[in-house]
Amino acid sequence: MNKYKRLISNTLIFAIGTFSSKVLSFLLTPLLSYALSPAEFSITNMIVDMGNLLLPVVTLGIINSIIRFGLDKSIKKSDVFSTGFFTILSGFLLLLVLQPVIVPVLTPVMEVMEINPAYVSKYMLYLVCFVGMSSMRSLFSQFTRARGMVRLFAVDGILSTFTTVLFSCLYVMVFQMGVVGYISAIITSDACSVVFLALTTGNLRYLRPMRVDHAVPVAMLKYSIPMVPNTIFWWITNISNRFLIAAMMSQTDAGLYVAAYKVPNLIVLVSGIFMDAWQMSAVTETKGKNRFFSRVFTAYYALMFMAASGVILFSKVITHILVAEDYYPSWQYIPLLVVATVFTCLVNFLGSIYMMEKKSVHSLMTAIVGAGVNIGLNFALIPLWGVNGSVLAMLISYLVVFLIRMVDTKRYVRMRVSTLRLTVNTLLLLIQAVLMVFEVPLWILWEILLTALMLVLNMKEILESVKKILHRGENSPGRA
Repeated sequence: MNKYKRLISNTLIFAIGTFSSKVLSFLLTPLLSYALSPAEFSITNMIVDMGNLLLPVVTLGIINSIIRFGLDKSIKKSDVFSTGFFTILSGFLLLLVLQPVIVPVLTPVMEVMEINPAYVSKYMLYLVCFVGMSSMRSLFSQFTRARGMVRLFAVDGILSTFTTVLFSCLYVMVFQMGVVGYISAIITSDACSVVFLALTTGNLRYLRPMRVDHAVPVAMLKYSIPMVPNTIFWWITNISNRFLIAAMMSQTDAGLYVAAYKVPNLIVLVSGIFMDAWQMSAVTETKGKNRFFSRVFTAYYALMFMAASGVILFSKVITHILVAEDYYPSWQYIPLLVVATVFTCLVNFLGSIYMMEKKSVHSLMTAIVGAGVNIGLNFALIPLWGVNGSVLAMLISYLVVFLIRMVDTKRYVRMRVSTLRLTVNTLLLLIQAVLMVFEVPLWILWEILLTALMLVLNMKEILESVKKILHRGENSPGRA
């Protein structure tokens, strides 16, 4: 099987698992919006985000190394899995011991976010358990993918999300446990996932006591540790907006922003399906990589822009479906969020080049730039344009990081990308977003025309890429 068909095959497998699971996940959003008030909904997401922020710190970012080093055929799988397991276990035990001091340390941050520290302290044990079980589930699932067991990885994705929805309905809707119910649902679901993968993949047989020779652990930590601040800075770029909105405006506005952010996840869904497969190909397929990366990236961004255009067109309809009536005003933040999400996806694609080359420091430096631009512009634009000012700050920050990475990654992969096509796509999407936000006269007609134009502009590229992949593949001469 040539590398293009292998990429398509893996993408389809991940699509089955990811799409099915994300459909269930989207169904969970309206259920939670009905069961929780806007303020509770915002606080619930903030607590989960705090857990996601602690996760890379506690694990030293070792999850990033699992897939990268696990795909390396020159490294023993047992060394990779054992390093990940003992790193995560040590971090969790340390977090458990330091639990009493976490809330006092984070109190200033929570006060800025208008969150009662006593309220968070009440659920601190749940937060610690969330971090521990989530990191262990990531270890098992990523190691499964690194072993090439993509079908089991996909099945686990379906089962994990199904159990999350099931336990969320049980804890939040039936037992009415509120915030703690949703967090408990995630913990229970992750535990089920670990048990499932342990029984079906045999991953535990790769667990070995750490040796005297620590070459592999040192190499993995050298790669993963810079990813800790990298993840934190991306968290700042992605999540700090809602905190700043809550501090500078209100928790209600932050809740609307959170609800609006769920819609662009449709774009993330499409991107995530592909990126799971692409990361494997980016690391393992090295022959003719310039042509390979160029073809794939061209088709990828064309698909992203088309999907984004469609989401903007139907943003009001999607909002009606996904959120409760109280959250419907959040639709006005969706168009610019969609544009920002497109560049999030493009930045992630370029990040796969850093992953392939093990250049985690480069990824960190660009993340620092993105976080700095985002925070600075938030303080400047929120007073001017409210929530959409914050969204615009995020969009600009991702655009800046994208441009930097496009230039920097040329030293590793010389992709042939049409700057004109990228620029036109971006301008069309921005125009579409502005027309939707301000609801100009005949906006529905303009939105339909712009979406059609976006499809015409990019569909040819998609069809040509598919034709090359399916009919030419490895028979086409490539450049290394």
